[in-house]
Amino acid sequence: MTAFVPSGFTARRAPVHRSSFLASPVTCPMAPVARVARARPSIATVEAKLRVAVVGGGPAGACAAETLAQAGIEVTLIERKMDNCKPCGGAIPLCMVDEFDLPASIIDRKVRKMKMISPSGREVDVGKTLAPGEYIGMTRREIMDKFLRDRAVEFGAKAINGLVTEIKIPAASDNTTPYVIKYSDYADKANGTGEAKTLEVDFIIGADGANSRVAKAIDAGDYNYAIAFQERIKIPDDKMAYYEELAEMYVGDDVSPDFYAWVFPKYDHVGVGTGTVVDRPNIKKYQKAIRDRAADRLAGGKILKIEAHPIPEHPRPRRAVGRVALVGDAAGYVTKCSGEGIYFAAKSGRMCAEAIVKLSNNGATIPTEKQIKQTYIKDWDNKYWTTYKVLDILQSIFYRDNVGREAFVELCEDTYVQRVTFDSYLYKTVTTVNPIEDVKLLFRTAGSFLRANAFAPPDVNINTQ
Repeated sequence: MTAFVPSGFTARRAPVHRSSFLASPVTCPMAPVARVARARPSIATVEAKLRVAVVGGGPAGACAAETLAQAGIEVTLIERKMDNCKPCGGAIPLCMVDEFDLPASIIDRKVRKMKMISPSGREVDVGKTLAPGEYIGMTRREIMDKFLRDRAVEFGAKAINGLVTEIKIPAASDNTTPYVIKYSDYADKANGTGEAKTLEVDFIIGADGANSRVAKAIDAGDYNYAIAFQERIKIPDDKMAYYEELAEMYVGDDVSPDFYAWVFPKYDHVGVGTGTVVDRPNIKKYQKAIRDRAADRLAGGKILKIEAHPIPEHPRPRRAVGRVALVGDAAGYVTKCSGEGIYFAAKSGRMCAEAIVKLSNNGATIPTEKQIKQTYIKDWDNKYWTTYKVLDILQSIFYRDNVGREAFVELCEDTYVQRVTFDSYLYKTVTTVNPIEDVKLLFRTAGSFLRANAFAPPDVNINTQ
Protein backbone atom coordinates (compact mmCIF):
# COMPACT_ATOMS: atom_id res chain seq x y z
CA MET A 1 0.00 0.00 0.00
CA THR A 2 0.93 3.57 -0.32
CA ALA A 3 -0.88 6.75 0.52
CA PHE A 4 -0.26 10.37 -0.30
CA VAL A 5 1.32 11.71 2.89
CA PRO A 6 1.86 15.44 3.44
CA SER A 7 5.48 16.25 4.14
CA GLY A 8 7.81 19.20 3.93
CA PHE A 9 8.41 19.47 7.59
CA THR A 10 11.94 18.79 7.27
CA ALA A 11 27.34 -19.28 -11.03
CA ARG A 12 24.47 -20.39 -12.86
CA ARG A 13 22.05 -22.55 -14.68
CA ALA A 14 20.50 -22.53 -18.11
CA PRO A 15 17.60 -20.10 -18.35
CA VAL A 16 14.31 -21.64 -17.26
CA HIS A 17 11.53 -21.56 -19.85
CA ARG A 18 8.52 -19.69 -18.53
CA SER A 19 5.00 -20.30 -19.68
CA SER A 20 2.86 -17.29 -20.45
CA PHE A 21 0.50 -15.89 -17.88
CA LEU A 22 -3.15 -16.89 -18.15
CA ALA A 23 -5.83 -14.35 -17.46
CA SER A 24 -8.45 -15.29 -14.89
CA PRO A 25 -11.31 -12.83 -14.44
CA VAL A 26 -12.52 -14.50 -11.26
CA THR A 27 -9.40 -14.85 -9.14
CA CYS A 28 -6.13 -13.20 -10.05
CA PRO A 29 -6.25 -11.94 -13.64
CA MET A 30 -2.86 -11.82 -15.27
CA ALA A 31 -1.52 -10.17 -18.38
CA PRO A 32 1.57 -11.13 -20.41
CA VAL A 33 4.75 -9.69 -18.99
CA ALA A 34 7.58 -8.55 -21.20
CA ARG A 35 11.04 -9.46 -19.99
CA VAL A 36 13.82 -6.95 -19.57
CA ALA A 37 17.01 -7.97 -21.33
CA ARG A 38 19.87 -7.87 -18.87
CA ALA A 39 23.53 -8.76 -19.34
CA ARG A 40 24.66 -11.79 -17.40
CA PRO A 41 27.61 -11.25 -15.07
CA SER A 42 30.80 -13.20 -15.58
CA ILE A 43 31.09 -16.45 -13.66
CA ALA A 44 33.17 -16.27 -10.48
CA THR A 45 36.74 -17.45 -10.94
CA VAL A 46 36.64 -19.47 -7.71
CA GLU A 47 34.26 -22.26 -6.88
CA ALA A 48 31.45 -20.93 -4.68
CA LYS A 49 31.35 -22.37 -1.16
CA LEU A 50 28.61 -20.33 0.41
CA ARG A 51 25.10 -21.79 0.30
CA VAL A 52 22.24 -19.39 0.98
CA ALA A 53 18.53 -20.07 1.46
CA VAL A 54 16.08 -17.25 0.89
CA VAL A 55 12.78 -18.03 2.58
CA GLY A 56 9.96 -16.10 0.93
CA GLY A 57 9.52 -15.19 -2.71
CA GLY A 58 8.03 -11.70 -2.62
CA PRO A 59 9.94 -8.58 -3.72
CA ALA A 60 12.40 -8.84 -0.81
CA GLY A 61 13.24 -12.49 -1.31
CA ALA A 62 13.27 -12.40 -5.10
CA CYS A 63 15.59 -9.38 -5.24
CA ALA A 64 17.91 -10.94 -2.67
CA ALA A 65 18.04 -14.22 -4.60
CA GLU A 66 18.70 -12.41 -7.88
CA THR A 67 21.60 -10.43 -6.45
CA LEU A 68 23.18 -13.54 -4.92
CA ALA A 69 22.75 -15.57 -8.09
CA GLN A 70 24.30 -12.82 -10.18
CA ALA A 71 27.40 -13.08 -8.00
CA GLY A 72 27.63 -16.82 -8.57
CA ILE A 73 26.54 -17.77 -5.05
CA GLU A 74 24.48 -20.94 -4.65
CA VAL A 75 21.04 -19.72 -3.62
CA THR A 76 17.76 -21.55 -3.04
CA LEU A 77 14.52 -19.57 -2.96
CA ILE A 78 11.67 -21.21 -1.03
CA GLU A 79 8.16 -19.84 -1.55
CA ARG A 80 5.06 -21.60 -0.26
CA LYS A 81 2.58 -20.03 -2.68
CA MET A 82 3.86 -19.15 -6.12
CA ASP A 83 0.58 -17.55 -7.22
CA ASN A 84 0.05 -15.55 -4.04
CA CYS A 85 -2.34 -12.59 -4.44
CA LYS A 86 -1.31 -10.50 -1.47
CA PRO A 87 -3.86 -7.90 -0.23
CA CYS A 88 -1.75 -4.92 -1.09
CA GLY A 89 -2.51 -1.54 -2.61
CA GLY A 90 0.27 -2.37 -5.05
CA ALA A 91 1.64 1.16 -5.49
CA ILE A 92 5.30 1.54 -6.43
CA PRO A 93 7.36 4.74 -6.80
CA LEU A 94 8.66 5.80 -10.19
CA CYS A 95 12.29 5.32 -9.16
CA MET A 96 11.65 1.61 -8.55
CA VAL A 97 10.86 1.04 -12.20
CA ASP A 98 14.36 2.07 -13.27
CA GLU A 99 16.26 0.91 -10.20
CA PHE A 100 14.88 -2.63 -10.43
CA ASP A 101 14.56 -2.80 -14.22
CA LEU A 102 10.80 -3.35 -14.14
CA PRO A 103 9.04 -3.64 -17.50
CA ALA A 104 6.06 -1.42 -18.21
CA SER A 105 3.95 -4.52 -18.77
CA ILE A 106 3.77 -5.35 -15.05
CA ILE A 107 2.29 -1.91 -14.30
CA ASP A 108 -1.50 -2.07 -14.56
CA ARG A 109 -2.12 1.66 -14.26
CA LYS A 110 -0.10 4.84 -14.16
CA VAL A 111 -1.76 6.99 -11.53
CA ARG A 112 -1.26 10.71 -12.05
CA LYS A 113 -4.10 11.95 -9.86
CA MET A 114 -5.06 11.15 -6.29
CA LYS A 115 -8.36 12.15 -4.76
CA MET A 116 -8.34 12.61 -0.99
CA ILE A 117 -11.69 12.35 0.81
CA SER A 118 -12.00 13.70 4.36
CA PRO A 119 -14.28 12.51 7.17
CA SER A 120 -16.80 15.24 6.29
CA GLY A 121 -16.72 14.29 2.61
CA ARG A 122 -14.47 17.08 1.38
CA GLU A 123 -12.60 16.05 -1.75
CA VAL A 124 -9.16 17.36 -2.68
CA ASP A 125 -7.41 16.54 -5.96
CA VAL A 126 -3.70 15.85 -5.71
CA GLY A 127 -1.21 15.61 -8.55
CA LYS A 128 -0.98 19.08 -10.03
CA THR A 129 2.79 19.24 -9.46
CA LEU A 130 3.58 16.05 -11.39
CA ALA A 131 5.56 16.40 -14.60
CA PRO A 132 4.12 14.74 -17.76
CA GLY A 133 6.26 11.63 -17.41
CA GLU A 134 5.77 11.15 -13.68
CA TYR A 135 3.33 8.68 -12.15
CA ILE A 136 2.70 6.21 -9.36
CA GLY A 137 2.70 2.66 -10.70
CA MET A 138 -0.14 0.35 -9.71
CA THR A 139 0.68 -3.34 -9.76
CA ARG A 140 -0.77 -6.67 -8.77
CA ARG A 141 1.54 -8.56 -6.48
CA GLU A 142 1.00 -11.92 -8.17
CA ILE A 143 2.29 -10.41 -11.42
CA MET A 144 5.22 -8.43 -10.07
CA ASP A 145 6.37 -11.06 -7.59
CA LYS A 146 6.39 -13.78 -10.23
CA PHE A 147 8.36 -11.59 -12.61
CA LEU A 148 11.03 -10.93 -9.97
CA ARG A 149 11.23 -14.61 -8.96
CA ASP A 150 11.52 -15.77 -12.56
CA ARG A 151 14.31 -13.29 -13.17
CA ALA A 152 16.21 -14.61 -10.14
CA VAL A 153 15.87 -18.13 -11.57
CA GLU A 154 17.22 -16.94 -14.91
CA PHE A 155 20.38 -15.83 -13.14
CA GLY A 156 20.83 -19.18 -11.44
CA ALA A 157 18.68 -19.24 -8.30
CA LYS A 158 16.87 -22.50 -7.59
CA ALA A 159 13.19 -21.98 -6.77
CA ILE A 160 11.29 -24.41 -4.56
CA ASN A 161 7.54 -24.32 -4.09
CA GLY A 162 7.41 -25.36 -0.47
CA LEU A 163 6.60 -24.49 3.14
CA VAL A 164 9.35 -24.20 5.73
CA THR A 165 8.29 -26.14 8.83
CA GLU A 166 11.40 -26.04 11.02
CA ILE A 167 14.88 -24.50 11.15
CA LYS A 168 17.62 -26.13 13.21
CA ILE A 169 19.92 -23.43 14.56
CA PRO A 170 23.62 -24.17 15.32
CA ALA A 171 25.22 -22.83 18.49
CA ALA A 172 25.69 -19.07 18.54
CA SER A 173 29.50 -19.38 18.48
CA ASP A 174 29.45 -21.86 15.59
CA ASN A 175 30.06 -20.17 12.24
CA THR A 176 30.63 -23.34 10.22
CA THR A 177 27.94 -25.90 11.05
CA PRO A 178 25.15 -25.55 8.49
CA TYR A 179 21.58 -24.59 9.26
CA VAL A 180 19.12 -27.38 8.53
CA ILE A 181 15.82 -26.28 7.01
CA LYS A 182 12.95 -28.75 7.04
CA TYR A 183 10.24 -28.05 4.52
CA SER A 184 7.31 -29.57 2.67
CA ASP A 185 8.00 -29.68 -1.04
CA TYR A 186 4.83 -28.92 -2.98
CA ALA A 187 6.28 -29.81 -6.40
CA ASP A 188 4.37 -33.10 -6.43
CA LYS A 189 1.75 -32.18 -3.86
CA ALA A 190 -0.78 -34.92 -3.24
CA ASN A 191 -3.72 -35.10 -0.85
CA GLY A 192 -3.02 -31.55 0.30
CA THR A 193 0.42 -32.35 1.71
CA GLY A 194 3.93 -32.00 0.35
CA GLU A 195 6.93 -34.29 0.55
CA ALA A 196 9.06 -33.74 3.65
CA LYS A 197 12.58 -32.66 2.73
CA THR A 198 15.62 -30.99 4.29
CA LEU A 199 18.11 -28.43 3.05
CA GLU A 200 21.50 -27.55 4.54
CA VAL A 201 22.74 -23.99 4.08
CA ASP A 202 25.35 -21.65 5.52
CA PHE A 203 23.22 -18.51 5.59
CA ILE A 204 19.50 -17.75 5.66
CA ILE A 205 17.67 -14.63 4.52
CA GLY A 206 14.21 -14.42 6.04
CA ALA A 207 11.86 -12.74 3.58
CA ASP A 208 8.72 -14.60 4.61
CA GLY A 209 6.48 -11.73 5.65
CA ALA A 210 4.98 -10.41 8.84
CA ASN A 211 4.35 -13.92 10.22
CA SER A 212 7.93 -14.92 9.48
CA ARG A 213 8.89 -18.42 10.59
CA VAL A 214 12.52 -17.46 10.15
CA ALA A 215 12.06 -14.56 12.59
CA LYS A 216 10.48 -16.91 15.12
CA ALA A 217 13.32 -19.41 14.73
CA ILE A 218 15.94 -16.79 15.66
CA ASP A 219 13.77 -15.12 18.31
CA ALA A 220 13.83 -11.81 16.45
CA GLY A 221 11.24 -10.29 18.77
CA ASP A 222 7.67 -9.21 18.23
CA TYR A 223 6.22 -6.07 16.72
CA ASN A 224 2.83 -4.53 16.51
CA TYR A 225 1.01 -5.10 13.26
CA ALA A 226 -1.95 -3.91 11.24
CA ILE A 227 -4.47 -6.03 9.40
CA ALA A 228 -4.96 -5.05 5.78
CA PHE A 229 -8.23 -6.15 4.21
CA GLN A 230 -8.94 -5.76 0.51
CA GLU A 231 -11.62 -6.74 -1.97
CA ARG A 232 -10.94 -6.88 -5.68
CA ILE A 233 -14.06 -5.55 -7.36
CA LYS A 234 -14.92 -5.68 -11.04
CA ILE A 235 -16.91 -2.55 -11.88
CA PRO A 236 -18.68 -1.49 -15.12
CA ASP A 237 -16.49 -0.08 -17.88
CA ASP A 238 -17.85 3.46 -17.54
CA LYS A 239 -16.98 3.50 -13.86
CA MET A 240 -13.60 1.89 -14.50
CA ALA A 241 -12.86 4.74 -16.91
CA TYR A 242 -13.17 7.13 -13.97
CA TYR A 243 -10.19 5.35 -12.37
CA GLU A 244 -8.06 5.35 -15.55
CA GLU A 245 -5.32 7.48 -13.94
CA LEU A 246 -6.94 8.10 -10.56
CA ALA A 247 -6.64 6.53 -7.11
CA GLU A 248 -8.70 7.46 -4.08
CA MET A 249 -7.79 7.67 -0.43
CA TYR A 250 -10.45 7.96 2.29
CA VAL A 251 -9.82 8.98 5.88
CA GLY A 252 -12.19 8.98 8.84
CA ASP A 253 -12.79 6.81 11.87
CA ASP A 254 -15.66 5.16 10.01
CA VAL A 255 -13.21 3.53 7.54
CA SER A 256 -10.27 3.15 9.95
CA PRO A 257 -9.56 4.45 13.46
CA ASP A 258 -5.82 4.79 12.80
CA PHE A 259 -5.11 4.35 9.10
CA TYR A 260 -6.79 5.05 5.77
CA ALA A 261 -8.95 3.27 3.20
CA TRP A 262 -8.33 3.16 -0.51
CA VAL A 263 -9.71 2.52 -3.97
CA PHE A 264 -6.77 1.75 -6.26
CA PRO A 265 -7.14 0.90 -9.96
CA LYS A 266 -5.78 -2.42 -11.24
CA TYR A 267 -5.62 -4.20 -14.59
CA ASP A 268 -9.39 -4.68 -15.09
CA HIS A 269 -10.77 -4.03 -11.61
CA VAL A 270 -10.21 -1.90 -8.51
CA GLY A 271 -8.72 -2.86 -5.18
CA VAL A 272 -10.88 -1.57 -2.32
CA GLY A 273 -9.47 -1.92 1.15
CA THR A 274 -8.59 -0.61 4.57
CA GLY A 275 -6.36 -1.40 7.53
CA THR A 276 -6.09 -0.96 11.27
CA VAL A 277 -3.82 -1.73 14.19
CA VAL A 278 -5.94 -0.70 17.17
CA ASP A 279 -9.20 -2.41 16.18
CA ARG A 280 -8.25 -5.47 14.16
CA PRO A 281 -11.27 -7.59 15.22
CA ASN A 282 -13.61 -5.10 13.53
CA ILE A 283 -11.77 -4.91 10.20
CA LYS A 284 -14.84 -6.11 8.27
CA LYS A 285 -16.89 -3.26 9.70
CA TYR A 286 -14.37 -0.76 8.35
CA GLN A 287 -14.32 -2.55 5.00
CA LYS A 288 -18.10 -2.20 4.76
CA ALA A 289 -17.71 1.50 5.55
CA ILE A 290 -15.31 2.12 2.67
CA ARG A 291 -17.64 0.27 0.31
CA ASP A 292 -20.49 2.44 1.54
CA ARG A 293 -18.56 5.70 1.13
CA ALA A 294 -17.49 4.77 -2.38
CA ALA A 295 -20.83 3.17 -3.23
CA ASP A 296 -21.75 5.43 -6.16
CA ARG A 297 -18.42 4.80 -7.87
CA LEU A 298 -18.56 1.07 -7.22
CA ALA A 299 -22.22 0.61 -8.19
CA GLY A 300 -22.81 -2.53 -10.24
CA GLY A 301 -19.52 -4.02 -9.10
CA LYS A 302 -18.85 -7.69 -8.43
CA ILE A 303 -16.39 -8.91 -5.82
CA LEU A 304 -13.75 -11.10 -7.47
CA LYS A 305 -11.57 -11.89 -4.48
CA ILE A 306 -11.29 -11.12 -0.77
CA GLU A 307 -7.85 -10.85 0.84
CA ALA A 308 -6.44 -10.15 4.30
CA HIS A 309 -2.88 -10.01 5.60
CA PRO A 310 -0.86 -8.65 8.55
CA ILE A 311 1.40 -5.64 7.97
CA PRO A 312 4.22 -4.78 10.44
CA GLU A 313 4.19 -1.41 12.16
CA HIS A 314 7.89 -1.04 12.99
CA PRO A 315 11.21 -2.93 12.58
CA ARG A 316 11.81 -6.00 14.70
CA PRO A 317 14.15 -5.66 17.70
CA ARG A 318 16.63 -8.11 16.14
CA ARG A 319 17.08 -8.30 12.37
CA ALA A 320 20.36 -10.23 12.25
CA VAL A 321 21.10 -13.17 14.52
CA GLY A 322 23.92 -15.60 13.82
CA ARG A 323 24.01 -16.23 10.08
CA VAL A 324 20.39 -15.21 9.58
CA ALA A 325 19.19 -11.81 8.39
CA LEU A 326 15.65 -10.51 7.95
CA VAL A 327 14.41 -8.33 5.09
CA GLY A 328 11.12 -6.83 3.93
CA ASP A 329 8.01 -7.37 6.05
CA ALA A 330 9.83 -10.04 8.05
CA ALA A 331 12.19 -7.29 9.27
CA GLY A 332 9.32 -4.83 9.76
CA TYR A 333 10.17 -2.48 6.89
CA VAL A 334 6.75 -0.93 6.28
CA THR A 335 6.33 2.80 6.82
CA LYS A 336 3.66 4.17 9.09
CA CYS A 337 1.19 6.73 7.79
CA SER A 338 1.64 5.69 4.15
CA GLY A 339 1.83 1.92 4.62
CA GLU A 340 4.47 1.68 1.90
CA GLY A 341 6.37 -1.58 1.85
CA ILE A 342 7.03 -2.84 -1.69
CA TYR A 343 9.97 -0.60 -2.53
CA PHE A 344 11.53 -1.02 0.90
CA ALA A 345 11.12 -4.79 0.68
CA ALA A 346 12.92 -4.99 -2.67
CA LYS A 347 15.58 -2.53 -1.53
CA SER A 348 16.28 -4.35 1.72
CA GLY A 349 16.55 -7.70 -0.06
CA ARG A 350 19.05 -6.26 -2.49
CA MET A 351 21.07 -4.43 0.21
CA CYS A 352 21.28 -7.54 2.37
CA ALA A 353 22.39 -9.69 -0.55
CA GLU A 354 24.94 -7.13 -1.69
CA ALA A 355 26.45 -7.12 1.79
CA ILE A 356 26.66 -10.93 1.76
CA VAL A 357 28.32 -10.93 -1.67
CA LYS A 358 30.94 -8.41 -0.59
CA LEU A 359 31.61 -9.93 2.83
CA SER A 360 31.87 -13.45 1.46
CA ASN A 361 34.08 -12.47 -1.47
CA ASN A 362 31.45 -13.79 -3.88
CA GLY A 363 30.73 -16.88 -1.82
CA ALA A 364 34.24 -17.90 -0.81
CA THR A 365 33.68 -17.34 2.93
CA ILE A 366 30.75 -17.20 5.36
CA PRO A 367 29.72 -13.79 6.79
CA THR A 368 29.28 -13.44 10.54
CA GLU A 369 26.51 -11.78 12.52
CA LYS A 370 28.82 -8.93 13.47
CA GLN A 371 29.73 -8.29 9.86
CA ILE A 372 26.09 -8.25 8.73
CA LYS A 373 25.17 -5.80 11.49
CA GLN A 374 28.07 -3.52 10.58
CA THR A 375 27.09 -3.47 6.91
CA TYR A 376 23.51 -4.28 5.91
CA ILE A 377 21.78 -3.34 9.18
CA LYS A 378 23.87 -0.22 9.79
CA ASP A 379 23.57 0.95 6.19
CA TRP A 380 19.80 0.44 6.21
CA ASP A 381 19.26 2.37 9.42
CA ASN A 382 21.49 5.22 8.29
CA LYS A 383 19.63 5.50 5.01
CA TYR A 384 16.02 5.16 6.15
CA TRP A 385 15.67 5.71 9.91
CA THR A 386 14.67 9.37 9.43
CA THR A 387 12.02 8.45 6.87
CA TYR A 388 10.37 5.95 9.20
CA LYS A 389 10.52 8.31 12.16
CA VAL A 390 8.99 11.27 10.31
CA LEU A 391 6.12 9.16 8.98
CA ASP A 392 5.55 7.77 12.46
CA ILE A 393 5.21 11.33 13.80
CA LEU A 394 2.90 12.39 10.96
CA GLN A 395 0.61 9.42 11.61
CA SER A 396 0.36 10.31 15.29
CA ILE A 397 -0.58 13.89 14.35
CA PHE A 398 -2.99 13.41 11.48
CA TYR A 399 -4.59 9.99 12.08
CA ARG A 400 -5.39 10.24 15.76
CA ASP A 401 -8.87 11.79 15.34
CA ASN A 402 -11.23 13.21 12.74
CA VAL A 403 -10.03 16.76 13.34
CA GLY A 404 -6.52 15.72 12.37
CA ARG A 405 -7.82 13.81 9.34
CA GLU A 406 -9.88 16.78 8.19
CA ALA A 407 -6.82 19.04 8.52
CA PHE A 408 -4.73 16.43 6.70
CA VAL A 409 -6.98 16.53 3.63
CA GLU A 410 -7.03 20.34 3.58
CA LEU A 411 -3.23 20.46 3.68
CA CYS A 412 -3.06 18.07 0.74
CA GLU A 413 -4.47 20.88 -1.41
CA ASP A 414 -1.33 22.95 -0.77
CA THR A 415 0.95 23.10 -3.83
CA TYR A 416 4.13 23.13 -1.74
CA VAL A 417 3.01 20.06 0.20
CA GLN A 418 2.19 18.22 -2.99
CA ARG A 419 5.51 19.02 -4.64
CA VAL A 420 7.68 18.05 -1.69
CA THR A 421 5.67 14.90 -0.98
CA PHE A 422 5.63 13.60 -4.53
CA ASP A 423 9.32 14.37 -5.09
CA SER A 424 10.23 12.51 -1.92
CA TYR A 425 7.96 9.55 -2.67
CA LEU A 426 8.67 9.10 -6.37
CA TYR A 427 12.45 9.29 -6.12
CA LYS A 428 13.19 8.26 -2.54
CA THR A 429 15.55 11.16 -2.09
CA VAL A 430 15.74 13.93 0.46
CA THR A 431 13.96 16.84 -1.16
CA THR A 432 15.44 20.31 -0.80
CA VAL A 433 12.93 22.35 1.15
CA ASN A 434 12.36 26.05 1.44
CA PRO A 435 12.72 27.25 5.05
CA ILE A 436 10.41 30.19 4.43
CA GLU A 437 7.76 27.91 2.94
CA ASP A 438 8.19 25.55 5.89
CA VAL A 439 7.39 28.35 8.32
CA LYS A 440 4.36 29.31 6.25
CA LEU A 441 3.29 25.67 6.21
CA LEU A 442 3.48 25.54 9.98
CA PHE A 443 0.97 28.39 10.22
CA ARG A 444 -1.23 26.86 7.51
CA THR A 445 -1.23 23.60 9.45
CA ALA A 446 -2.39 25.37 12.61
CA GLY A 447 -5.12 27.10 10.62
CA SER A 448 -6.22 23.79 9.11
CA PHE A 449 -6.65 22.27 12.57
CA LEU A 450 -8.69 25.26 13.72
CA ARG A 451 -11.00 25.04 10.70
CA ALA A 452 -11.24 21.26 10.97
CA ASN A 453 -12.88 21.57 14.36
CA ALA A 454 -15.89 23.11 12.64
CA PHE A 455 -16.28 20.44 9.95
CA ALA A 456 -14.99 17.15 11.32
CA PRO A 457 -17.66 14.67 12.48
CA PRO A 458 -17.43 13.55 16.11
CA ASP A 459 -15.10 10.65 16.82
CA VAL A 460 -16.51 7.28 17.79
CA ASN A 461 -14.95 5.56 20.79
CA ILE A 462 -14.12 2.07 19.56
CA ASN A 463 -14.22 0.78 23.12
CA THR A 464 -17.94 1.54 23.36
CA GLN A 465 -18.98 -0.01 20.05
